[in-house]
Amino acid sequence: MDRRVAIITGGAKGIGLACVRRFLADGFCVVIADHDEHAGAAALMEFGSYEDRVAYFDCDVSDKLSVHNLVAETLSVFGQIDVLINNAGIALKGGITDLDERDFDKVLSVNLRGAFLASKAVVAHMLDEINNREDRSRINDRPYCIINMSSINDEVSLPDYLAYTVSKGGLKQMTKSMALELAPYGIRVNAIGPGSVKTEMLASVIEKDSKEADKIAKRTPLGRPAHPDEIAGVAAFLASEDSSYVTGQVIYADGGRLALNYMMSLNADDS
Repeated sequence: MDRRVAIITGGAKGIGLACVRRFLADGFCVVIADHDEHAGAAALMEFGSYEDRVAYFDCDVSDKLSVHNLVAETLSVFGQIDVLINNAGIALKGGITDLDERDFDKVLSVNLRGAFLASKAVVAHMLDEINNREDRSRINDRPYCIINMSSINDEVSLPDYLAYTVSKGGLKQMTKSMALELAPYGIRVNAIGPGSVKTEMLASVIEKDSKEADKIAKRTPLGRPAHPDEIAGVAAFLASEDSSYVTGQVIYADGGRLALNYMMSLNADDS
């Protein structure tokens, strides 16, 4: 099999950047798609040793033309797309009483519409490749997959992040619907639902606010936030042959949080 190619949206920072590191280490060619050119340039500098296997393209996933260009540029450089990770996402604070409709639209435009547009464009390429094969019975010779970065908030909710939780709930259902539609072609679609992840933003908060750090520890049975590399590991599994019979699923990498119905004690001997 030729070297596989992955597009990772929102790939210049946080979980997306961790996924780039892992997929490059696993031998993939990787396209970093992000709308932050400064972060994209920094990522390319980090991965200089993978010069022939990594590229950065500016992309606004909420814009159809920008996504079209991303796919075209990826095919021009690498000639193939095997994996799409829809990781780009934003969160704006606000509930039903105070969230501005423009902010609601902005969050859904990136988190949900963006995943839809990127998936639609990539799937079109995948189906063209599959339909052009002489032997259609061998659809699994080159496995394709889409991985949506959801959240535990597709299952539970936050009162002051209405648009974010709505977008993740929609992404969960999009994952299932796409998985059913694309299963006959051997294209697998799954999602990851992280809990608290120690990205730069969260790290800066918990380092300054011990109460916030305690809150995260108490609501997470494993007692800590995830490292982005741990989420990237789940993505690597979902892109691998080890998950060849997994589709339409959300894997919750949450340290046990969804299984918990009370606050954890910080120490085993706490009463």
